[in-house]
Amino acid sequence: HLIIARTPDAPPGVKGISLFLASKFEIKDDGSLGSRNDFRAGSIEHKLGIHGSPTCVMLYEDAQAELVGELGQGLPHMFVMMNAARLQVGVQGVAIAERAFQQALAFSQERKQGRTVWEADGMIYGHPDVRRMLMLMKAKIEAARAICLTTGVLSDLARLAASDEERAAAKARQELLTPIAKAWSTDVGVEVASLGVQVHGGMGFIEETGAAQHYRDARIAPIYEGTNGIQAIDLVGRKVGMEDGGVMRALCAELALTAESLTEVPDLAAVGRRLAAGVAALERATDWLLANRGADSLAAATPYLKLAGDVIGGAMLGRQALAAAGSDDPWMKSKGALARVYSSQVLSLAPGLADGLMDGALDMEATSAAALAP
Repeated sequence: HLIIARTPDAPPGVKGISLFLASKFEIKDDGSLGSRNDFRAGSIEHKLGIHGSPTCVMLYEDAQAELVGELGQGLPHMFVMMNAARLQVGVQGVAIAERAFQQALAFSQERKQGRTVWEADGMIYGHPDVRRMLMLMKAKIEAARAICLTTGVLSDLARLAASDEERAAAKARQELLTPIAKAWSTDVGVEVASLGVQVHGGMGFIEETGAAQHYRDARIAPIYEGTNGIQAIDLVGRKVGMEDGGVMRALCAELALTAESLTEVPDLAAVGRRLAAGVAALERATDWLLANRGADSLAAATPYLKLAGDVIGGAMLGRQALAAAGSDDPWMKSKGALARVYSSQVLSLAPGLADGLMDGALDMEATSAAALAP
């Protein structure tokens, strides 16, 4: 068990936290096992979801543990694990979203309800609004998966690229994308799982269909390994300011090139225009954040992360659509359709999201808890 704890003479604050390893049995100098260590589970938590993963309150009274690393460096050591775990939790959001989507898609082709516009057999997949939900679910999953995979590739390049310059550039881009991969993808997981329940209708609210389990299981991902609010604060507080905003601006320049390429393909031109407007909104919001540090940027952190994820995700879908352009294969052709649905449902909202986050924090600061009470 890895534990963060304080030694008796540790200084206050985070500098007094150290990392320890408590093994189940005493390990003797010759490598043999000795007596059982004195720690135990005090209780098992009753959780909203992820019931297949027990969560326990652990009691370490009189337990023996050995120091890992240096005294007072517990948090930096722990963040080595947490930085990797953030991307892994982002992938968890994608995975739950994918399972919720697959179940909802299958249900939509089994459930008959009323007259449908596009399906003669009456299956609910023929209802435009049901198909809209399913296509939006699929588009957001594809976008989140692409963001997570790109972040993973950058992690490899940060270690293995040929030159120091390439490794440094990959590392900076990876650090910028990591909080987005974690927070945006897990928010997508919750949203897609919720839409999955909606596609099922009343049966989605019944446990036996399994749709509700995906929703309950997805809800932890925006919370653990650093809440999504903390990811947003990390993005605006540390990552956007890297190289005086140069890392984010370089990314925006690449996204703008994708938008330009899309506008040159007739059936993707609308996607390109909306992506270009989204990139311009992200650039405008970035400049505002860099000029307005403190409470204003903290209040804007979560909508800014959403804006960044929405725009980057749209560019990822645009690149897929460009790669599939001209193909007659139905699966390849769906890439263009997904990019168009995403651009109309998500990218079109980016300018308004940027305008809203730049309102600042004055109203939040001036509103007391008593003023919000009934």
